[in-house]
Amino acid sequence: MALIVTGVAGTGLMMTMMRFEWLTLPLGVGGLAGAYALYFRERRRCDSAGCRLVGERGTRVLLGVATLVVIVALLLKFFPSWTAGLLQQL
Repeated sequence: MALIVTGVAGTGLMMTMMRFEWLTLPLGVGGLAGAYALYFRERRRCDSAGCRLVGERGTRVLLGVATLVVIVALLLKFFPSWTAGLLQQL
């Protein structure tokens, strides 16, 4: 877990962590919800103060990519046959 927190996760670590998806999926969803909460709180603060968010476009892109990753992980977990059929059609 310490390697994941520090961002040093590799493919081998990801494969071993798949056993703990009961922990990693809720952490991913919670972390994403927290990121959105922080983003919208800062945006609301800057809108009221009249300032501009630095790197807002990059933040939006990263939030979008993170949302896509979490949605794909949840779909693969809860609808494996549907996602397998969808991936075979690609």
